[in-house]
Amino acid sequence: MPELFLHYIWLRKAFMPYLQHTTFGQPVEVINTGIYNTDAGPDFSAATIRIGGMMWTGNVEMHVRASDWYRHHHDKDKSYDNVILHVVAVADKQVFNSRGEAIAQCELQFAHTDEQLHRFLTHRREMCTATLSNNHELLTDNWKHSLLIDRMRRKAEDIKLLLAMTNNSWEDSFYITLAHNFGFHTNGLPFEMVAKQTPLTFLRKHRQSLFQLEAMLLGQSGLLPKLGNLPQREQLMHEYEFLQRKFSLAGIDPQMWKYLRMRPQNFPEVRLRQFAALIHKNESLFSYFVIDSTSGTLKTLREKFDIKNDAETDIPAIGKSSQDVLLINSVVPYMYAYGESINDKNLIGRSFELLADIPAEKNHVTEDWKTYGFSISNAADSQTFLHLTEQYCCQDRCYDCEIGYHIFSIRN
Repeated sequence: MPELFLHYIWLRKAFMPYLQHTTFGQPVEVINTGIYNTDAGPDFSAATIRIGGMMWTGNVEMHVRASDWYRHHHDKDKSYDNVILHVVAVADKQVFNSRGEAIAQCELQFAHTDEQLHRFLTHRREMCTATLSNNHELLTDNWKHSLLIDRMRRKAEDIKLLLAMTNNSWEDSFYITLAHNFGFHTNGLPFEMVAKQTPLTFLRKHRQSLFQLEAMLLGQSGLLPKLGNLPQREQLMHEYEFLQRKFSLAGIDPQMWKYLRMRPQNFPEVRLRQFAALIHKNESLFSYFVIDSTSGTLKTLREKFDIKNDAETDIPAIGKSSQDVLLINSVVPYMYAYGESINDKNLIGRSFELLADIPAEKNHVTEDWKTYGFSISNAADSQTFLHLTEQYCCQDRCYDCEIGYHIFSIRN
């Protein structure tokens, strides 16, 4: 049983026909279930409950098992000291607050059947989308804006973790992120591993030679010996052996790369060569793609990914849709994160403007939402619906969601 199911029963007051008692036998009468809390802290606030004849107003915390109180370290958290009732499915342990005071505990009684639980778990999303189909106004502009901001902040937090790993180097962090996104989801992890095991400083030492850059990146991928049709493969292997000794390089396992149902223009070796061409073209990826992109049109930003301006380059061009994916997942998040770090509101605003200019992403998530009649016209829209799906729908956070709360709460 998920904890969310207890929240559902509590909000619906489905426990009302049944007598409730504390684990010590005191009668419990719920006058007001309280306000559902979507932030940190107890699950419900301002609840009014009569326990053993005494009226209490305060917070209510819920867990499937009472011992989860300790697993979540609430016994050390002062914000849980004003919990008046601990509601659980299984009271396997008495709980105490940070002051060492026992918390009244109730093993919630309700008509729990397997059919009821199954229906809730299986049909909750269908119930939500069915209601939304006829009530688009439930997805308010304010909630959509909040979702998009939250997505950008989460991406900024991921960037901070990378910065901590790279001695606060925006250049190195962006290089790793851009590499990951050159894997275009399917090969994001091996591409990122190649970048992490091939420091940008090494590549910069040989930036003037596209041949050496290709040799280093293809060699580090572990794929080079397998690419029989690759032009100059033998020369590239020989060059990589030299660079490997020079920098004490260690490549990754080639078995990590995926080719299944992939078009030739998306093969890992093609993407690696395209990535090498970008490094060959630009000494500073971060400055070129982020700092210098604060002005200009979407067309000029896409042109930054042009790798066909070099006579020695026989690499397929990076397609427009791929350019947009790289802008959405690499350039825009770094614009936002860097703008936030230096308190540049113009840079932060530019990141949102750019999302509004880029066409919407096409994937199963956006297509599903379109079937319910929602308009997804740009990347700001598609990122919003992706965040809603990933962070709320797929994680059963119905009561943290403005839409789900309206549909499933007792108010309806």
